[in-house]
Parts: sequence; structure tokens; C-alpha cells
Amino acid sequence: MKALIIEDETAAARNLAAILRTSAPDVEVVATLESVAESIEWLRANPQPDLLFMDIHLADGDSFRIFDAVEITAPVIFTTAYDQYALEAFKVNSIDYLLKPLNEADVRRALSKWQRLTSSERHSYGSRVRTMAAARNEREEVFLVHVRDRIIPLRHDQIAYCYTANERVTAYGYDGTAYPLDRTLEMLQTMLPETDFFRANRQFIIARRAVKEIVVWFGSRLSLHLTVETPERIIISKARVPEFKAWLRSVHPGE
Repeated sequence: MKALIIEDETAAARNLAAILRTSAPDVEVVATLESVAESIEWLRANPQPDLLFMDIHLADGDSFRIFDAVEITAPVIFTTAYDQYALEAFKVNSIDYLLKPLNEADVRRALSKWQRLTSSERHSYGSRVRTMAAARNEREEVFLVHVRDRIIPLRHDQIAYCYTANERVTAYGYDGTAYPLDRTLEMLQTMLPETDFFRANRQFIIARRAVKEIVVWFGSRLSLHLTVETPERIIISKARVPEFKAWLRSVHPGE
């Protein structure tokens, strides 16, 4: 059986490949891809594998975007560190998923489940995956950013943080690209999903995927370091610390 791994975390991809070599030696990993763009290119140029292991959040966006560009007929097992809404959708639609960090027992169980499915059951499963992906993509808000004579679509999952200064609001991508927005932070706060974004203070709205490190600051405040550079230090006030910690715990249970 040929399997394709779509995962942007090198350690996680290597761990999954190692588990497959140990617990399922008949599974051949034909490629490991790291982004939405790379996955679309590969799937267009190669025969589809027998099975896909697909991380939800990739470096350049939500992996559900792949389904918009390529008709995926192979069964998909999703992997994720934690995504409350995705997990709820998987459960409702009986879609298979694995929570990170992956372990051999869970991978074995998922593969055993697939081996027991009949051809018609696999076809039905594939239809449910495609329907769920389409529904999720339709719900995704897109900001249209006007830059000179161009209009650039900016998806929520591309935004690392939003920043306001001198009455101007700018969204920054994970690659540091700046996108001027014609909305206030107050407006953005109501438009961006609160599960994934937090109003840190008067200047910043941050994406949880962008939070790299939290430092205890003076006066029981918190200082946030993101995966991308910011124009000034992001400080969480003492009064907002409990709310911020609750927000982190709500998307990362057990912390």
C-alpha cells in the first residue's frame, strides 16, 4: 500500500514514517509534503496513493484548501495537535483522525480500520471527507486587500497577527508580509474566529498558531513572543492574564 504524508513539522513527519516502517512494513511512503501548494502540485502530477495522512494546519494555510484544487479520491486520515472545531466536524461526519503526538497503537488502529472497510465503504468515506472539506472552506472568511491596482485575497489562516498604529490597521502573514486593512481592530475582533485569535491589547490581535513563547513580565503581566517579528512588544495586562490563559487552555487541553 502506498501512503502520502502531508505534514509541515519535520519531527512529526519522521515520527509517523518511523511508526509506519515498524508497525506496517507493507506501507510505502511515496512522498512527504510540507505545504498546500506543494501538495497540490504533487497530486496533480502523480497517481493518487492508497492512503493520505494529512495535517490540518500547514505552513501556507489550512490543508482543506487542497480539496478546492484537486479531486482527492484516496482515503484521508487527518492528524492534528488540536483543533476543536475540526475534531467536532470529524466526529459528526465519522472522519478518521489522529491526535499528535502520534503513537504506534493509534496508527495501528487507524490502519486496521481501513483494512476492514469494503470498497463501497471507502467510497462513502471519501465522499464525506470531500463534503466536509467543502463546507469548511465555504465558511472561511476571506479579506480582500487592496494594494495599489491589485486586490489580494487574504484568508484567516494566513494571518499571524493584526496591528494598529497611527489609525492604520495592518495584518501580517507568517512570512512577514504586511497587508493593509480597511477595518478597525474592533471590527476584526468580531470577524476573526475567537478560537484562533485573541485581542491581546489595544494594538494587537494575535493568532494562536503564531504564539511562540510566553514570558512573565513586570507587574504580573505577560510578554508574548510570536513566530514572526512584531513592531513592538506584545504585553498582556495583569487583568487579562486569566482570560488569555483560559483561551490557550481551551485549544490546548491539558496544559
